[in-house]
Amino acid sequence: MSSTALYTDLSGYYDLMCADINYLEQSKGVHRLHQIFGNQGKHYLDLACGTGPHVRHFIDFGYQASGLDINQPMLDIAQARCPEAQFLQQDMSNFTITEPLDLISCFLYSIHYNSTLDKLKECIASVHAALKPGGVFCFNAVDKNTIDNRDGIKRSLELRQSHFMFQSSWDYCGHGDRQYLKLSIEKTTQGITETWHDQHPMVAASVQQIRDFLSPYFEVHIFEHDFGKIIPWDNSSGNVIFIGVKI
Repeated sequence: MSSTALYTDLSGYYDLMCADINYLEQSKGVHRLHQIFGNQGKHYLDLACGTGPHVRHFIDFGYQASGLDINQPMLDIAQARCPEAQFLQQDMSNFTITEPLDLISCFLYSIHYNSTLDKLKECIASVHAALKPGGVFCFNAVDKNTIDNRDGIKRSLELRQSHFMFQSSWDYCGHGDRQYLKLSIEKTTQGITETWHDQHPMVAASVQQIRDFLSPYFEVHIFEHDFGKIIPWDNSSGNVIFIGVKI
């Protein structure tokens, strides 16, 4: 299956692939950070929202929530999950909204789907333009200099008499601004196995680079990648949570 076809088809597998993710804990963590750093407003947008699980939780927290993604099949599932929300099919590298927001998030390292450093800068500028004064931008990121290409995440589950195996991992050659998210899916039904492989090009950046991109627009805070706690970044770990407060 081609890369494009797999990405489109991922809408049907996405929630299975992410079954082990604690969306509630992540959403609570960002909600807590917004309460500390934000302007107390309730207008919220989730960038690269996928099928909308984070949007669902923010609706339950009392936000007027919306989601944005480039993939319409994902948004169709998100709309069914969150009928109260508005969903926009746009590229997060250069998006526009009609009313200013109080909180914008980007979970699951999806900020790296901006394909180049210039696209990442455009995304940050778009976020800044979309936020109210004192609005908050929260996202997680991985430092390219700490990526271990050997590490990966595997998940398996049984569903409707089929066995699924999902695997994802980062791949970075050690230089430049391009890394890849490698994905594989195996589906075994009655002894017959189908396999899909794909790799998504993603931007590679260091924590310092991202902080430098944010600094002209935001007051920047960096925390350890732990949605259950608020721990200042130790300046060495490679997985971080960024908070930008609009200047």
